[in-house]
Amino acid sequence: MAERSTAAVDVADNSGDEPLAADAAKATADGVDTQNGRAADEPMPDKDGERRVAAPAAAPELHSGHKLARRYRLEECVTRLDGFSSWRAMDEKLRRAVGVHLLPADHPRARSVLAAARSSALLGDPRFVQVLDAVEENDLVYVVHEWLPDATELTAVLADATLEPHEAYQLVSQVSQAMAAAHREGLAHLRLTPSAILRTSTGQYRIRGLAVNAALRGITSDTPQRADTEAIGALLYASLTQRWPYENDAYGLRGLPKGVGLLAPDQVRAGVHRGLGELAMRALANDGATASRQEPACTTPEELAKAVAAMPRIRPPEPAFTAPPEYQHTTYQQGSYGRPAPVGMPTTKIAAPVPPPPPLQSRTGRALKWGVAALLIAALGLGSWQLADALLDHGKQNTSETPQPQQQGPAPAKKEPTALSIKGAKEYAPDGVPQNAGDVSKTYDGDSSSYWRTKSFDDGPQVVIKPGLGIVYDLGSEHEVSVASIALRYGGDHTTLTLYAADSLSPANAVDPKRKIAGTTTKDNNVQLTVEKPVKTRYVLVWITAMPHSGPDNYSGTGYKQGITDVKFKG
Repeated sequence: MAERSTAAVDVADNSGDEPLAADAAKATADGVDTQNGRAADEPMPDKDGERRVAAPAAAPELHSGHKLARRYRLEECVTRLDGFSSWRAMDEKLRRAVGVHLLPADHPRARSVLAAARSSALLGDPRFVQVLDAVEENDLVYVVHEWLPDATELTAVLADATLEPHEAYQLVSQVSQAMAAAHREGLAHLRLTPSAILRTSTGQYRIRGLAVNAALRGITSDTPQRADTEAIGALLYASLTQRWPYENDAYGLRGLPKGVGLLAPDQVRAGVHRGLGELAMRALANDGATASRQEPACTTPEELAKAVAAMPRIRPPEPAFTAPPEYQHTTYQQGSYGRPAPVGMPTTKIAAPVPPPPPLQSRTGRALKWGVAALLIAALGLGSWQLADALLDHGKQNTSETPQPQQQGPAPAKKEPTALSIKGAKEYAPDGVPQNAGDVSKTYDGDSSSYWRTKSFDDGPQVVIKPGLGIVYDLGSEHEVSVASIALRYGGDHTTLTLYAADSLSPANAVDPKRKIAGTTTKDNNVQLTVEKPVKTRYVLVWITAMPHSGPDNYSGTGYKQGITDVKFKG
């Protein structure tokens, strides 16, 4: 939960402003250029609207665990800016994660935020991240919206590579159609950046922050349709080239060379789809740029959606299949048994079957059979008599005389377990909401002062809202695990730990009773688990299902929580 999902950060997180918990040495999903110390999307206000006078930077002083309307429990603050804050929260009524924007009721933008949220909620278009609630209560204004843990920001997608032509076609088609529908209802976005576009696990694109994101920052525009259209063009340009179509770096992408103006996508990267490149130039033509074929610029999302529909449809890439090995037919399967072999092929002679011997039907044969039968009966009788005699002799022996046991050599020395090195680890969060994934490596770095820690929960000691919390460790190869030593950060109440054998760093179902290695419940800070029968595995899951109650420390509030400072395995 401490490392927020790039797909689930709330709409307030698309700003180019540094979130509350962000490390100043790392780029974040907010679009911050940490190298230059400024917002990576600084040129955008000239194109997507003008920002009003900045609001006071005094966000409501709330903390993790605070409940709104006795229903929404705040868990993690992801943005604090311009007098408002954005949180990941838990809807305790429906048992699901949600996002929440908070600002004082007397904030200069509180009225416009409420109006924008309610207008966006009335649209009800599933292509947008939905606003679930917009309330003014107890001198606070808060907006509740969907949280999509299974989706990925376009920022993270473009950090790896450009999009395939079919994916880029789907992106511009879906986003332009959605924004055209929004503008028909009088709603604009004005902050369409890569951080505002989410790709779901099914390949659909969803837009977050419609109207609300601009209202939170006081952004307006005299030409909202043109601003949103150019922003879609910038998204398509970045998807084709992995470059931002302006001189400044933004959203983890390098900008264009200074002083050369807007270059066509195929001049930036070889192999760009020509039709999509021209479409991006037509959407970006609002500031004087021209498309390669001199076609008219697209100035509204509706025009852009029609231009996309007029393009020849781009088919998805053919799936790659591995050819099966050539099937070797036998002569029986081919039906060629007994047929002459082809010319040039060696022939094999098939021996004729040997006829069975004739039955013993003569007088000599009958006598032979009776003789064999008599011999068998005599042998059986003799064997029975010898067996009975041996049993009687055994009963007469003196039972007091017992054989002396043979002298045995010294027992082999028991092999002492040796330390197993940990090659890697990953936080295991089957519900899609990790705790503090960035600090997992601190549990095996040899430094007892560093640690991985869970979030602080109100209910306990048993973990109530999750099945459990844990980390999967990679031992590099299969080893027999016999001893585990785990140092914990907090003592008191009780901590319940269980070890499971897993099949990968990201297992589908690691908590399997059949693969349990060992488990214990303790009040101490150190746990030593010894396995009765060593288990051979490469991946080991340390699973926590109960945690002690501890006070506040290092930006963590009071509650039920636990941390791991050092993990060692032997085998």
